[in-house]
Amino acid sequence: MTRRDLALPPAHIPPAQVPPAHVPPAHVPPAHIPPAQVPPAHVSPAARSTGRRTGGRAMAIGIVAMAALAVVFGVYPLLDRTDSPVVQAVDEVLDQSSGSTGLAGGEVPDGQTTLDDDIPAITKLDPALAAAVQEAADAAAADGISFWITSGWRSAAYQQALLDQAVQKHGSLEAARRTVSTPELSRHVTGKAIDIGPTEGAYWTIQNGAKYGLCQVYANEVWHFERRTEPGGTCPELLADSSEG
Repeated sequence: MTRRDLALPPAHIPPAQVPPAHVPPAHVPPAHIPPAQVPPAHVSPAARSTGRRTGGRAMAIGIVAMAALAVVFGVYPLLDRTDSPVVQAVDEVLDQSSGSTGLAGGEVPDGQTTLDDDIPAITKLDPALAAAVQEAADAAAADGISFWITSGWRSAAYQQALLDQAVQKHGSLEAARRTVSTPELSRHVTGKAIDIGPTEGAYWTIQNGAKYGLCQVYANEVWHFERRTEPGGTCPELLADSSEG
């Protein structure tokens, strides 16, 4: 072999025939990544558990809401009847006015109020009595007389509490009954009695109340008035005290 031959390239091994076996495995297309490597695998067990709890809670709330609606709309037709068992049961649970004391039971804050105040002692008065008292109050104001209400409607529980206090004060039920009636007999409990103050307002009503149908009832209670006659009529004779009726 000559020097010239050594200088020539090995033409018998063409570059195009070099086998592609030298391509590294890293060049394999990513399509060969197994399905197990899909990103959702990163959701943690705790997250999956929380999701299940949240979904269950939402479902429970939905079921309770639907049950509540079914109950309400199921009994709604009964709520339109005052004699229905549903209405009576609701009244017993929600309207406990007969067992209330304090403001809800008819107590008057600070011992005086007017017919304009939105409290049970006023709002639960018999409408005819309230109208008569309003007329008398307007007339008294025109005469320059102070006129307010010291007690109006009372619950049975509040009336009983007043009677109990009177028993403690006077030492017996018999003595207490001369100043405080029982819940069964008290006209305050039915909203048909009212106490008027101050003293000048009470005496003004004694003198002028019959014009509006208002009458003093008990000789020992100048403040206690009831609608016992027609406007302009004559009031009946006084009772000695509340023990007489």
